[in-house]
Amino acid sequence: QVQLVESGGGLVQAGGSLRLSCVASGRTFSSYAMGWFRQAPGKEREFVTTISWNGGRRVYADSVKGRFTVSRDNAKNTVYLEMNSLKPEDTAVYYCAARPGPLVYMEGYDYWGQGTQVTVSS
Repeated sequence: QVQLVESGGGLVQAGGSLRLSCVASGRTFSSYAMGWFRQAPGKEREFVTTISWNGGRRVYADSVKGRFTVSRDNAKNTVYLEMNSLKPEDTAVYYCAARPGPLVYMEGYDYWGQGTQVTVSS
C-alpha cells in the first residue's frame, strides 16, 4: 500500500512558476514509476508526465513539454513537478500517482494522491 500526499499548489499569474511535491509513504517507493495527472473543471483527467523508478526515463504530454520538469528523490520518497511559463489553461487539480514497474507509464496507476489545486490567472 502506498499513500501519496501532494503539496505546493496555489494561485499564480500567467508566466509564473510553481513547484509541486508528492511525498509517498512506504519502503518501496524506489520500485514505483510515478506520474502526474491533472483535471480541469468539466474535463476528464489527463496525463501530464511520468518518471521511471530511477529517474532515467521521463515522458511529457505535448501540452507541457519544455515548460514542466518532473524529478524524484528516492531518498526522500518524493517526486516533484516544476512548472514554468504557466498558462491559464494549466489551471487544474494536479494529482500524483504511483504504480510498480521498471518503465514509464501513461495509465494503469494503482495509487493516487488527493490532489492540489493550481490556478493560473491571466
